[in-house]
Amino acid sequence: MRVLVVDDSEVERRILHRAVSGLGHECVVAEDGQRGWDLFRDGGADVVISDWLMPGMEGDELCRRIRDAAPPYSYFIMLSGLEDRAHALGGMTAGADDYLTKPLDSDDLEACLTAAARVTRLHQQIEQQQAELESLNAELHAQARRDPLTGTGNRLRMREDLEAVEGRVARYGHRFAALLCDVDHFKLYNDACGHVAGDAVLRAVADALVYSSRSSDTVYRYGGEEMLVILQEQDLDAAIAAGERMRSAVEALQLPHPGLGPSAVVTISVGVALWERWEGCHEEPLRRADQALYRAKGGGRNRVVAEGQES
Repeated sequence: MRVLVVDDSEVERRILHRAVSGLGHECVVAEDGQRGWDLFRDGGADVVISDWLMPGMEGDELCRRIRDAAPPYSYFIMLSGLEDRAHALGGMTAGADDYLTKPLDSDDLEACLTAAARVTRLHQQIEQQQAELESLNAELHAQARRDPLTGTGNRLRMREDLEAVEGRVARYGHRFAALLCDVDHFKLYNDACGHVAGDAVLRAVADALVYSSRSSDTVYRYGGEEMLVILQEQDLDAAIAAGERMRSAVEALQLPHPGLGPSAVVTISVGVALWERWEGCHEEPLRRADQALYRAKGGGRNRVVAEGQES
């Protein structure tokens, strides 16, 4: 273990250093509480053995600071020539784990360090388990918000994100764009190739949308063969350009569409709506994007249409 010894007496520091090192532990010494605190912040310690009465920062204050520090846990042993019970209780109140009195008894020190090793190992195990649990919870949280087929955000994440976007639009005047994308003639594709092949097409289309988006944009599985892309801080012209980039990326995949003929490929239609003012709820910009998508499909598909535009 790494043991930090803090004592204003050079003689006591030497005695403790020799005793701790003799028990096979790494020992670092400090001549006062402030220096001990500096060494602790720089390198940490599994065990701290600190004198109670020192100039400047006393042992109880050092103990409180160490207890307030972030993990890992450090076992704190208070050391003092004052053998009365009040100081022992004061040390425990400050957060000390154990108490030794001067002159130092080597057997008592070894017993304290043996207990310290057990306690610190236990805390390390608990901290590791806690980290693993937090990582697992984070992964479960992410999985619950990920569409299992496409890997994009699902409806739950979409709703949570759109509520946050609505707040940013209302409070700070931020501007977003909603792009609603639909795979053209997807039912015909499923009829011709089957649902397994259809699932593969949806994954490929989702990957193309993600790849052609910025890192600040988010892609969601809106439902069925529809995908929603939310763009941050975009005006209408930039949003249309982004939609065209995504449409071209899907067409460039050159995925055959047997349901439309031997030379047909999978394409998407895109409806674009700007979201730059509070509209009561986040459904309104999606409704306008859906209307634009309807015009894109009515105008021949494989095209991008924005709100207010004709197909």
